[in-house]
Amino acid sequence: MPAYGAPVESGPVPRPFVPPARPTFPPEDRATVAKLVEEALAGGSLTLGPHTERLEAAFAARHQVPHAVAVSSGTAALEIALRALGAPDGSPRGLDGRTVVVPANTFFATAAAVIHAGGVPRLADVDPGTFTLSPATVEPVLDDRCAGVVIVHIGGFVSPDTGVLADLCRARGLFLLEDAAHAHGAAFAGRAAGSIGDAGAFSFYPTKVITSGEGGMITSADGRLGDEARIYRDQGKAGFLGGDHVRLGYAWRMSELHAAVGLVQLGRLDEFLAVRRRVARLYDEALAGIGGITPVLAPEGSEPNYYKYLALLDEGIDRAEVKKVLREEHGVGLSGEVYASPLHRQPVFAGLADGPLPVSEDLCARHICLPVHNDMAESEAEQVLDGLRAVLSHLAG
Repeated sequence: MPAYGAPVESGPVPRPFVPPARPTFPPEDRATVAKLVEEALAGGSLTLGPHTERLEAAFAARHQVPHAVAVSSGTAALEIALRALGAPDGSPRGLDGRTVVVPANTFFATAAAVIHAGGVPRLADVDPGTFTLSPATVEPVLDDRCAGVVIVHIGGFVSPDTGVLADLCRARGLFLLEDAAHAHGAAFAGRAAGSIGDAGAFSFYPTKVITSGEGGMITSADGRLGDEARIYRDQGKAGFLGGDHVRLGYAWRMSELHAAVGLVQLGRLDEFLAVRRRVARLYDEALAGIGGITPVLAPEGSEPNYYKYLALLDEGIDRAEVKKVLREEHGVGLSGEVYASPLHRQPVFAGLADGPLPVSEDLCARHICLPVHNDMAESEAEQVLDGLRAVLSHLAG
C-alpha cells in the first residue's frame, strides 16, 4: 500500500453509467410543480380540480382532439375506453363476451383491460416492420362476435396502417382504440396519436416520455365518449358533486398533485421530443455500420417520439448476453423489451392464441431497446454505440 501522500498510479477514468430510463425534472420544473402542489393544498381541491382541467385542455390541444379525460393510470384509460366504446348504452355487462382484436406483441394491460371490460381478447400477429397490427393480420381473425380492435403504437411509432385500420373498422361497424401508452406527441402524416381511431389511451407511468408519477389520459373526438369517461372514472356517478350511480365505474380519478406534475411535463414535451429524435438519428446512422444488428427505422411520414429505440439482433445472438456485457463492461443499461414475450406466452393468458403467431414470437425474442432519455447527451449515445460495437464484434464475429 503506498505511503500517505505518495503519488498514486492513475488508470483509465471509468465512464458514467447510462441508465435504461431517466425521468427529467429540471430544477425550475421542480419549483413550478411545488408551487402548483402548494396551490392545491392551500385551496383544498385535491382531485378533479383546476390542475386536472388545465392538463386535459392542454393535452387535447396538443393531440388534435376536442376531448381529453385524465384518469389514474394508462390501464384505467384502456378499460374505461373499452367500456364506453363496447357498451354505448352503459350496460354493466360491458362488452358482454364479444371479442376484441389485440396484437400478440403488447403489454399485459391491453388484453387484461378487454377482459375486465367484459370482453374476450382475440390475438392477432403483427407486421414485422411496425411491431403492431396491420389489415393483413387483423382481417383473418375478425368474426361475428367482434366488437372492435386495439392497435398499439409500440415504442412511440404510429403505424402507417392506423388510418387504414380505422377505415376498415368503420366499414365493419367496429371501434378502433389506439393504445397510445408509448406515443405522447407522436404522429403519422401530421395526425397525432390518439386522434385517428375512436379513442386513444395514454399512460403517464414514470418511464414514459412525459409522466405524472402515475396517471393516464383518454382522448377522443366523440363528446359522448368523453362524458361517459368522466362518469366511469368517478365511481359511475352522474356528477362529481353528487347524483345517482349510473355506470359500473371505479375510483379511477387523477389527483390534483399528479395533474400538477403532468402539466409541467407536458409543457416540456416538444423539447423532449427534439432531444429524443436527435439521439435516434445518431443511432440510425451508426447502426447501419455495425454488424449483427438492424435498426427499426421510422416509415416515411412517421413522427415517432422514440419512447423506445428498437433494433433487431441477428438470429443466434444471445440477447441476455448482450445486455449483461453492455451493463457490466460498458456501463450501459438496456431497458425492458416491448415485449420480451408475446401475450400467449404469459402464464395468465396461456391458451389464448388460436394458432401460431410467428412474427410476434420472433420479434419479441430478438429485439433490444437502446437507451433514449429526454436530456440525453451525445456523449451518452456514443457510449452506447461504442459498447454495442465491442459486444457485437465479439458475439456476431
